[in-house]
This record gives sequence, structure tokens and C-alpha cells, in this order.
Amino acid sequence: MKRFHVHLAVANLEQSIKFYSTFFDAPPTVTKEDYAKWMLDDPRLNFAISTRGREPGLDHLGIQVDDGEALKIISTRLKAAAQPILEQEQTTCCYAKADKAWVHDPQGVAWESFHTTDIATTYGEDSDFQTQTNSACCAPMPEAVPVSISFGKKDCGK
Repeated sequence: MKRFHVHLAVANLEQSIKFYSTFFDAPPTVTKEDYAKWMLDDPRLNFAISTRGREPGLDHLGIQVDDGEALKIISTRLKAAAQPILEQEQTTCCYAKADKAWVHDPQGVAWESFHTTDIATTYGEDSDFQTQTNSACCAPMPEAVPVSISFGKKDCGK
């Protein structure tokens, strides 16, 4: 099963947590000093906010999958779409360990497909690829994504 993912950069985390907790009628599943996440079943949504982006607004969209095989299927589709793709194994981002595939749509919107495998105690660490300077998460710059590349165990973030 898949879960839609939205990550927003916010100016005031506490104020935004209050708003979204009221809006979703649920407290966050994860709360950190710079990040909060709701894992909702109705609608089936992984909604995250953080103060890590430069400007408030949409940071990236994504699809969270339940297993590695589903991630491989999405990665194959992304490669068929002829957009540059960045694949990562066991990367650390947003206080979680995950296997990921990143792509930018023709407008430059970052899309993250991922399978979460574990929790992490840090938001993320610098990686070998250039990340968006205004990104709250580990999205690579559109021009930094090669046609197809795989990383082994890497950490990303700021």
C-alpha cells in the first residue's frame, strides 16, 4: 500500500503544529525541535513540516511505500519517464532511515519515493550530492541529479 507524502517548510513550528493538529484532529506522530510529522490513515497521508527550509511553503511531494519491491517498481517508472533520478540506500533524512528515489518533474518540483526502514536520532547529515539550499529535506538540486545513480549507505541533510 502507498501513502502520499507532503513536506512543508514553516516559519513557526509551534503555531503550525497547533494548526495542523486541529485540522487533522490528531497530534503529530513525531515531534522534534525543528520537525513534526503526522501519519494519517484518513486520508492516507504522511504529512511533515519543518523549520529547516529557507522560505515557508511546499518543500517536496512524495510517495511512501511499504517495502523495497514497491520502491523498485516506482524507480522503474521514474526511469521510463526519462527524468534524471537519484537512488539512495539507507540514507538518513527527517529523523528516519530509508531507501529513496528522487526525481524532479518538468517544472522542477522535487518528488521523493521512499521506503522507511528505521528511525534516526538526527535529521540528517551532509552527503556527496548537492542539496537544495532552500529545501527542508534532502532533495537534490535539479541540475545535481545525474541521469541514474545509486548511492550506498549515505546520510543527507543539513
